[in-house]
Order: sequence, then structure tokens, then C-alpha cells
Amino acid sequence: MSISPHLRATDISVTLGGRALLTDVSVTVSARSRLAIVGENGRGKTTLLHVLAGLRVPDRGSVHRAGSFGLSRQALPAGPGETVGSLTDEALHAARTALRELDAATDGLTRGLAEAEAQYARALETATRLDAWDAERRLDIALAGLDACPDRERELRTLSVGQRYRVRLACLLSAGHDLLLLDEPSNHLDAGGLAFLAERLRTHRGGLALVSHDRTLLREVAREFLDLDPTQDGRPRRYAGGYQAWVEGRRRDRARWVQEYEEQQAEQRGLATALDQARSRLSTGWRPDKGTGKHQRQSRAPGVVQALNRAQEALAEHRVTVPEPPLALRWPESGTRTGAGLVRVDGVRVAGRLDQPVTHTLDGGDRLLVTGGNGTGKSTLLGVLAGVLAPSDGQVRRLPGARIELIAQEVPDWPGELTAWQLFERQALPGSPTSSGLLDREAARTPVARLSLGQQRRLDLALRLAARPDLVIFDEPTNHLSPALVDELTAAMAETSAAVVVATHDRGLLAELAHWPRLALG
Repeated sequence: MSISPHLRATDISVTLGGRALLTDVSVTVSARSRLAIVGENGRGKTTLLHVLAGLRVPDRGSVHRAGSFGLSRQALPAGPGETVGSLTDEALHAARTALRELDAATDGLTRGLAEAEAQYARALETATRLDAWDAERRLDIALAGLDACPDRERELRTLSVGQRYRVRLACLLSAGHDLLLLDEPSNHLDAGGLAFLAERLRTHRGGLALVSHDRTLLREVAREFLDLDPTQDGRPRRYAGGYQAWVEGRRRDRARWVQEYEEQQAEQRGLATALDQARSRLSTGWRPDKGTGKHQRQSRAPGVVQALNRAQEALAEHRVTVPEPPLALRWPESGTRTGAGLVRVDGVRVAGRLDQPVTHTLDGGDRLLVTGGNGTGKSTLLGVLAGVLAPSDGQVRRLPGARIELIAQEVPDWPGELTAWQLFERQALPGSPTSSGLLDREAARTPVARLSLGQQRRLDLALRLAARPDLVIFDEPTNHLSPALVDELTAAMAETSAAVVVATHDRGLLAELAHWPRLALG
């Protein structure tokens, strides 16, 4: 009797750098799962995937695995001599082996060998489960659908990070695994690649667990959500019913948490006020109105003391049992004057990178959505607007003193031993790492090298916003940010008086910003 494919983690706990990253997390990925693992950056989503895949041994808990599974990873090393063909051969190995075994079993049947019938049945079951006859075609379709390099002789080291990622993802989607573990699979994909990925995942015959910042992909694919963000009782929350059910359930839970926390805080403030009033009465109660007799002063004193004691006891007995809720994004007000001319580009080009001449003016309060396929020069244009790239043709004029910040796709190369606090001190920016609600105290005290990529993205955003920029330029702002934070960021973009420019392939963000003026490249 065959065992249904599954990955079952029970009471998983992982401590990293002295911090409890995962605590008593239990989850099952079955052959029917469409599970999204969500949470803010640094909450252990990737770590949980690696525990499920056996790449990391948990400090406590156990994992039971049955069936085949494949893992997509964000880190993409390429060894010497490794080619596109190396990856495609690995992806097709199980299907090719199944077909060879089926051929051998068929030959055994024709020759009347003992056990040939049982071997044929097993080989046929494996080949059918893998759909082995169609494996080569599926892989070619996946390479084309993801715009990945099809040249089997091409060395991986000669490909860009995005190209290598697309080759690996195409191989993973075509390997016939029972279960897929996907870590940010939409990174490095354009609109066509994203549509292909969503369709492949929807039609995948096995189960999958997905970590993604792509809200549209989560809407299209996920049917249940495991939320690793902090909760009132410290345990992960599981939400069934799809993306909207998760968003609404999370909002209700967070609102209840905030309300109960504020009620307890208000009660404690009330008790503290009562204690202050009792102390005040004690200090003045020994001096009654003029003409009051000594015996009256003495009779009032015990009551005042008793009231003070009761107030002290009440405050001492009160406990705030609800932990402080997590911070929400706060975009510091820039004070940018609406309509103030900030940047004008006139016929700018960058040889070999931005061939289409661009003319555009950005004023205070303006919004601009920059679109176009890969290689059309979106990031190059953003660099020109921000002043980090010089055009080879055309002119750029900027308002003297205008504060312009570019949040690029890659985080800066900060000294890894510095903490977020120290970076703020070094750059002499106003506020603190928590002033924008982007980093909690623990993350702010952690050396940058030990922060997750998502936490580093949040740190970069916090540093840029702390400068109170007049113009904020985002290059793929949703990369490595949680869906919940992207919702907050999108709302903040709509309200700030600063000018905002966004370049993105994110389908959800494109839909939400569809009313913005658009500059299409390519």
C-alpha cells in the first residue's frame, strides 16, 4: 500500500543567533495542499521551508517526509563547469529513469521472465505518476514560458542572477515532484513569466507550500495561510479560505489585540492616577481648613492612609497580560510643497541601457508609474532621476536642495558588523530605526550581516524615509517585503505629499496604481 506524499512538521523550534525564530510550529504539506507561509521579514518563513526540506535540523520537534519534493531557493550558486544542461539533466533524471525501467520491464514480459509482471506494474505506476513521456516537452515549455535560457551548453556562471533563477525554476516545475516548496518563486520574472508560473502552480498535480511577497500570486494559488507573525498568544495562526479570508482574519485578530492592549494600558493609567491622587490627599489631608479641631485631623488621617494603601495594592496587583502589538508603517511627513518643480529630464538616454529618449517633469505630489519589459531601461531611468547615473544624452535639472531617495532592487553594501542603530547614527538621520515602524527593537540591535534580506530591505526603506524625501523612487518595491507591509506601503504612497515614482512587474501593485500617470518604456 503506497503512502500519500506529505511533509509533516511537529512542534518545530529553531533558535538563531540567540533569538527564537520558530517556536512550536506544526504544519503539514499534503498532496492536496495549496499552503502560503506568510509573515513579516525575519519571522522564519525560509527557515521553515528548509526544515521541511531537511536542509536544517530543528532544535526541537520532528519532520516526517513521504514522497518526492523539490525546493526553490533564493540563493543561486553556480559551480565551475555547471551548465544549463546540468540542471535540465537533473530535472529529467527521474522521468528518464522511469522510462528506462519501463522498457526493461516490458522486455522482461516479452521474454517471460519471473517477476516481470510486478516490475512492469511498478514501473508503469512510476512513469504515469511522473507523466514521464511528456517530461522533455514540459521542460522546454517551462524554459520558454519563464524566458529562461534554453541553450544546454551555456555555463550558468555566464548568466545573470535572474537568468539562472529562471532556468532553475523551470527545471523544478518540470521535474514531476509530488510536493513543491517555493521560496519567493516570482522574483526575477516579468509579466509573462508570472502568468506562466501561476498557471503551472494552479495545475500542479501535487501539493505545494509557498513563501511569496507577490499578493496576486497568493490570491491565485493559495487556499490556506500559515501566518508566522507575532500574535497575542505567541502561536502562529492558520487561516483557511484563500487570500481575502487571511487578510480579513488577520485584521480582526490584530484589531482585537490592539483593543485589549489599549484597554489594559488605560486601566493601568487609571490606577496610577488614582494612586497619585491618594498621595496628594495624604500630603494635604493633615492640613484641614482653618479652625478644624485637632481631633478631626486625627480622625481623617487613617482614612486617607487606607485609601493610599488600597490604591498601591490595586496598582501592584494589576498586570498587563497582553503584549504590545507590532508596529505599523509610518511614513514621516516630508513637507514637500505640491507643484514644486523637483526634477526635469529632457531627452535623456544612456548608451546601451536606455535607448529610448525620455522627457518628463516631476513636481511635488506627483505620481509616476514606469513600466516595460526586462531590459527596456526602467532601472536605468530611475538611476538618472535619482542622480546616481549620468545620461549620455539629454539634460537633467533638479531643484537645489531637493531631497531625493532611491530604493533600489539591491540593498546597499553596508558594513556587516554595524547594527541598524549604528547606521542611523553614522548617517545622522533624524528619528530611529523604529520611528517608521519598519524594524522592531531586536532587529535594530542586530548586526546587518545577520538580518534577513527582507529585514535589510525594511532597513533600507527606513533609512530613506527618515530623510523625509521630497521625491521617493522605488525600483520593484515589493521584492522581499511581506504582503501585509506592501498593503501598508501602498496606502502610505497614496497619502504622502512627496512625489513618488514606481517601477514594478508586481501585478497586484500595477492594478492598484493603474490610475497613476504611466511612462511605458520599450
